Amino acid sequence: MSPRDQKNHEDPQKVKLSQVPNAEIIPDAGKVYLDPARPWGKGLIQDARTTVFTHFVEEMTNFNQRTVAVSLLMFITVIAPTLTFGAVYGSNTEFHIGAVETILATAWMGVFFSFFSGMPMVIVGSTGPVLIMTTVIYDLSKTIGVPFLPFYAWVSVWTFVYTTVTAFFDLTRYVKLATRFTDDIFALLIVSIFILNAVGSPFGAGGLLRYLDPSNKVHSDFVDEVGEAEYSYLKTALLSILIGFATTGTIFTFRGLKSSPYLCNQTVRDSVHDFAVTIAVILWSVVKQVGFPSVETEQLKVPDAFEPTYACCTADCTTYWPDECPELSAPYGTRSWFAKMFDLNGKDYAIVAAAGPALLAFVLFYLDNGITWHLIYSPRNNLQHGDSYNWDLFLNGFCNLINGLLGLPWLVATTVPCIVHLNNLTEKDKDGKVLKVQETRLTYFFSHLLVGMSLLFLSAMKQIPMPVLLGVFLFMGLSSLGGIDFWKRFLMFFQQPSLYAETPFTKYMKLSRIHMYTIAQIVFFAGVFIVQNTKAIAIAFPFMTLMCIPGRLWLLPKLFEGWELMLLDGEAEQIEEWIEKKERVVNDLHMDEEDGV
Repeated sequence: MSPRDQKNHEDPQKVKLSQVPNAEIIPDAGKVYLDPARPWGKGLIQDARTTVFTHFVEEMTNFNQRTVAVSLLMFITVIAPTLTFGAVYGSNTEFHIGAVETILATAWMGVFFSFFSGMPMVIVGSTGPVLIMTTVIYDLSKTIGVPFLPFYAWVSVWTFVYTTVTAFFDLTRYVKLATRFTDDIFALLIVSIFILNAVGSPFGAGGLLRYLDPSNKVHSDFVDEVGEAEYSYLKTALLSILIGFATTGTIFTFRGLKSSPYLCNQTVRDSVHDFAVTIAVILWSVVKQVGFPSVETEQLKVPDAFEPTYACCTADCTTYWPDECPELSAPYGTRSWFAKMFDLNGKDYAIVAAAGPALLAFVLFYLDNGITWHLIYSPRNNLQHGDSYNWDLFLNGFCNLINGLLGLPWLVATTVPCIVHLNNLTEKDKDGKVLKVQETRLTYFFSHLLVGMSLLFLSAMKQIPMPVLLGVFLFMGLSSLGGIDFWKRFLMFFQQPSLYAETPFTKYMKLSRIHMYTIAQIVFFAGVFIVQNTKAIAIAFPFMTLMCIPGRLWLLPKLFEGWELMLLDGEAEQIEEWIEKKERVVNDLHMDEEDGV
């Protein structure tokens, strides 16, 4: 008897399963269909009616201890990248947009969305592709010889037109053609960025391990501040690495207490779990300030006052102080909060020309928002209050119009904060199955209200060491990996097959086919990753992500059977239906055998 025959002989159930023609159980398994169109504003109105106007009261009144804990977590999650992006905006736009503008945009837009968004689990913020797009617009304004802020405002006007038309004609439904194949690639990409940036990315200058580099700009700044004789970069590097990784470890340890026998009762364990991030940030900030006051560590970079970042040399505010007027001891003032829309140096054609870059900006809004919405509001996350792609795209365009008129950065859905928000409001069983999600607007409201209030206690925020926040970023990335099926299947390459976790695809599919699917995802992931980390073409990153959708719709069906694709990236209800029919056919076959047929 051959080994294969022996194995089948020892496992008669598997023999019966293999005799059932899988492709015939559900003939259309694995196919993806486009939702029916709801044009002429029908989808827009229906989205608002079935979400915000239906569940608003419930979502604004379900306050509990977790609301407080998650609000604090999201404040910490949001404020650090907000300030980081603000600093980069400042350098890329010669301080026409800076940290104050980024904080203000994040705060007001977050509070606004907490009241009016149809999908309150989604957190808006700054993203890399939008930053790059803004930089391109700034460079374009200099090339054509018009002031940046008025041109940026007109681009925002056109972008709002595009988002409104898209929402009015229900064109957002095309994003729903994405499946778990695309969702997982996008999620793993963003999570990997958080992890690499926290530890030390080869594509950037930040990260905990980057403190070991003596040429790091942080060290040169400290040398200028305290003197070379008084400063030791190794002390700074070692302490930074210690408190950074200790913050991550502390968060995981405290969160793990929830399912442990330690502490006096379950209420205390739940409280420690919920406030783990806040406790860890306070703990290691105090350890640094009290235990090692003489060792310099990088601090959170915050603005000194609440005013526009751009300081003017003269009344017309066309030159920047102090770079362009070093002879002045103080600036004349700051730029106006409102863009002077028609101050275009006599080049009124720029109003129409702005429609071109606005189209590209719109595509970024459409993709950055749409893919994140699809990831968070996937049926497998068991969210009960529905989605509102059209309504939220319209709101996003409207809010970014306001931001453009005020000279504030554009904001879109941010993937990792959304995942963190969702995960911390979700109750799961021991197997990781979602039991219930606290769908609330309160965490969104309180966290972004705190972001706005941070403008009142900027000096206190400077006491938080940057390595501690990098430790929080590392936790955010690592804790998000467990929910990504692509990552789990990637780990299967290094696991003993007999010890694989039992899933529908491991039960019914050949191992070689599973690995082949994972390799296909790796190829697409590598393409998106390379584009995202190549500065010259990084702006095309959302377009590369978009290409995963036709890849799944048209390429993968040529390599895999429909039922295989359904088991690998279908929704839970489809998979359960297929398994139920499969088992029914097997049982019928078994009964026929017993009857001698």
